[in-house]
This record gives sequence, structure tokens and C-alpha cells, in this order.
Amino acid sequence: MTELNGEPAGIRELTALAMTNYGHFTTMRVEDGRVRGLSLHLDRLVRDCGVLFGTDPDRDRIRELARRAVADTTGPLTVRVTVYDPDLGLERPGAEAAPRILVTTRPAAAPSLPPLSVRTAAHHRDLPEVKHVGLFGLLRLRRLAQLDGYDDVLLTDERGAVSEGATWNVGFFDGERVLWPDAGCLPGVTQELVRRGYGGPQHTEPIDRERLGELRAAFALNAGVGVRPIRSIDGVELDPEHPVLDTLRKEYAATEAEPL
Repeated sequence: MTELNGEPAGIRELTALAMTNYGHFTTMRVEDGRVRGLSLHLDRLVRDCGVLFGTDPDRDRIRELARRAVADTTGPLTVRVTVYDPDLGLERPGAEAAPRILVTTRPAAAPSLPPLSVRTAAHHRDLPEVKHVGLFGLLRLRRLAQLDGYDDVLLTDERGAVSEGATWNVGFFDGERVLWPDAGCLPGVTQELVRRGYGGPQHTEPIDRERLGELRAAFALNAGVGVRPIRSIDGVELDPEHPVLDTLRKEYAATEAEPL
């Protein structure tokens, strides 16, 4: 399913997204017409639209278009809502914008995937607080990591402090507390739901690469798979079966999903 403002997306409109590459999106896992953190996904779309376009999208219209996309389907789906203006060109990106809503669907990934092996790479995303469509730098680093035998890449800043994964947030456990990186990164919906649901102690602080050997467990978070263990970072082994990971997964799974 690929619809733009509720109509089949044409070649011209899709080409504009590919060629201009200016917009933002959110990705949701939809099961039985419901989404964990739906309100947060909508908040993100409204916030990011204000930053990139200076406009305020209609939350109810976004929900309506997403409902259309999953109607008469079965099984879990990944629904991506992308906001962009097909008429905004390379020559005049400062022109008045009229962003539209592109909704695409695909089968969702399995809810339980094997633990990740990742390596770090120094990289700072443009406007990291916005979930924008500029993914080239992230995909290049992911590709290079995979060519060298890793599953994915974990970003660090110029000081060597961990920030986020290529398309996921990251958390750690030091034996007593869940730790969140204090660094510029995308405020993830799944991360926020886990923060709210976890009943144990947690803290936000800088996580330098040199500290990795002191930590017990690490995990990736995104809407597609929820909480996914990380088994190693730069060859530093972590416990992918630590009990805290099971706790986090159960508490995330218990989050009440909202109807589209």
C-alpha cells in the first residue's frame, strides 16, 4: 500500500521525494488496528512538521489515512507515515510549503530477533532531534559495518560518547540501573515507552566507549521490534540473556496499544 493524501501515489510525487529528499516520517508497528505509543508518534509528526515546514498537520487526518492503509489486512504491519511536499524543489526549498501525507505499509519484522553485534562509528546526524528522511550517512555506515561482519552500527560523538544506533535508540544496564546516553539523538517513541514502564532505577548520563566493559547488558529499541538485545559492541561482549532484558521486553509488551 502506497497512498499520498489517501490516493494512489503517482510516479511524479514519488520521484520528487527521491530526488529532493526533504521531509520527515515516523514508523509504527500496527497489530489488530492498534499502535503502542500512537499519541507519541503523532506528537512527533506534528513537532517535526513545524520544524521542517512551519505548518501544523491534522492529527485526525493522519490517523484516518493510516487506518485506510491497514484496512482489510491481516497480521502485524509496519506503517510508515512520511510528510513531504512533492512540489518543493531543489532550486527553491524556501518556497511556501504544502506538505502531504504519504502512507506506506509492509509486513512487520518478527517480534523476536537474534541479538545484535555492532561496532561504533563517529557520526553526527543532521538535526538529530528530527526523524527526517536523510538516511544516506546512516545507511552507508550500516553497510560498511555489515561488510566487516557486524550487524549494525552504533554512533558516537566527537568525544567518543555513545548517542544512538543507525535507526534505533540504545540503552544499557550497569548491574543496578538502566542507563540512557546523554547525547544528541532522536527521542524515540519506544525508548520513551520503556522509560515510563520500567519500575527499576534508571539514569541519563554520558556513556563513553571506555565504559562498555563495565556494563552488564545493552539493548536496541525501535517500534519495529521493541527491545532487542545487543551481544557485543566493538568486540566487547555483553550478556544478551540478562534478566533485565526480559523484564524490559515484558513491560514494553504490556504497554496498552491505542486504536488507530
